[in-house]
Amino acid sequence: MSTEEKSLNFIEQIIEEDLKKGLPQDKLRFRFPPEPNGYLHVGHASAICLNFGLGIDYKAPVNLRFDDTNPSKEEQEFVDAIKRDVEWLGYQWDKECYASDYFQQLYDWAVELIKKDKAYVDSQTSEEMAIQKGTPTTPGTDSPYRNRSIEENLDLFERMKQGEFEKGTHVLRAKISMNANNMLMRDPIIYRIMHAHHHRTGNDWCIYPMYDWAHGESDYLEQVSHSFCTLEFLPHRELYDWFLNQIYDESKVRPKQREFARRNLSHTVVSKRKLLQLVTEGHVTGWDDPRMSTISGMRRRGITATAIRNFAKTIGIAKRDNLIDVSLLDFCVREDLNKVAPRVMAVLDPVKLVITNYPEGQEEWLEAENNPEEEILTYRKVPFSKELYIEREDFQEEAHKKFFRLSLGTEVRLKNAYIIKGESVVKDAEGNITEIHCTYDVDSKSGSGSEASKRKVKGTIHWVSIPHAIEAEIRVYDRLFTHENPDGNKEVDFKEYINPNSLEVITGYLEPSLQTAKELEHFQFQRLGYFCVDKDATPEKLVFNKTVGLRDTWAKVSVQ
Repeated sequence: MSTEEKSLNFIEQIIEEDLKKGLPQDKLRFRFPPEPNGYLHVGHASAICLNFGLGIDYKAPVNLRFDDTNPSKEEQEFVDAIKRDVEWLGYQWDKECYASDYFQQLYDWAVELIKKDKAYVDSQTSEEMAIQKGTPTTPGTDSPYRNRSIEENLDLFERMKQGEFEKGTHVLRAKISMNANNMLMRDPIIYRIMHAHHHRTGNDWCIYPMYDWAHGESDYLEQVSHSFCTLEFLPHRELYDWFLNQIYDESKVRPKQREFARRNLSHTVVSKRKLLQLVTEGHVTGWDDPRMSTISGMRRRGITATAIRNFAKTIGIAKRDNLIDVSLLDFCVREDLNKVAPRVMAVLDPVKLVITNYPEGQEEWLEAENNPEEEILTYRKVPFSKELYIEREDFQEEAHKKFFRLSLGTEVRLKNAYIIKGESVVKDAEGNITEIHCTYDVDSKSGSGSEASKRKVKGTIHWVSIPHAIEAEIRVYDRLFTHENPDGNKEVDFKEYINPNSLEVITGYLEPSLQTAKELEHFQFQRLGYFCVDKDATPEKLVFNKTVGLRDTWAKVSVQ
């Protein structure tokens, strides 16, 4: 990787320094190590882009490793979803690994720690251990079981493995120091008893390694050169290194843990525990609800992999936690969809428009441009008839001076079609407009080459021919939370900030070219925003999700 090509972030500087100190280029190996206890979210997306991006930049392999050490919360569903998300983002791992692949080796190393008098079985309750561990300002006290004999510890640990004891009766702890300033170093737990079925190893094990024990040793077994994780793991680095010291062979690569800042997204939560709450309590329809911060939810909403990668690149890597405004993600989405999404016409708040001088029963198929961003422009045909739907907001009976859409006595152009002039309205008993009557200039058809077709009017509006319109369910999404940082106030339950108007379901009318649209196909509904086909769509009923508006118009809801 040429350092002249770009300025390096601090993670890349660490790698470059290690290479200068003699780490062979072919010994570089990175990893992305999710726990399969939920779906990945936007924070994971940044970590995925970081680790796999380093793999691409340095031509180094990247492992996908599942840290599956807690069977009570892990499921194959989550494993499958994680693999699907990483692939969808455009990355391919070198090896698919699991901490459970190493359960026997981790157990054997734990036995060696006992034999070296560096680990012991503690039979205190969790409450007793919490008390004797001390506080950040006061030292801990030794467990009454800390000086058990090596023989007794080996016997108890073997019997723990065989399933002789109930959960909570014993744990295996590393024997480090109860006076360490870093509380994680005060004889941390290495193994606990869990009589739980594991999604890969079944009922083979009754004891499971703690994350801190399994993580660094798994990195070492896989010969990962750099273990990058978020800042909350900074205090764990000392323990990571202590565990490695117990088993490290100098002929092998020693993994190096370094930390980067979590990039939180405004108006969202990214805690798996809180995301699970939203799902199980029915605040959303599932892990892939388009309002969720999960990768699955973002994909279903219509956010593209390219947009997420560009977002991760834009926010970069930092040493301090930061709250990123979600409007930056929206910008990246618009920038990508603008290039790739075909333009189509749809009306979401319809009012009927009748062209009184258009021949009864006549229809035309007019030419419409698909996307002006295309290198080679392509076109489609859209039907035109006497009766159309237009957006209700595109008409004012008595317009103010800056209103350049349709009103009585004024002219506008119908997109890809004719110039029309508002003549009269029909109202119901309550005074609501039910029909707009207008006339059209027969010679003003777009692209006809006539002088009338070149005539300029101030406004252009979109429309859909009523006899040809397709009815569709349109799901319009807003921010899931009214507060930009729903996790920010620890005294308030984050669910207090759930936006009651985060989803509006309406009926829209679309041009017929959309009849064959497939799941996740993206479109720009002209003048309305970007939309994609939802997985709930059927040939009988189209369903579209609004991905993002054409500009950032979302007004922040005031928090009481």
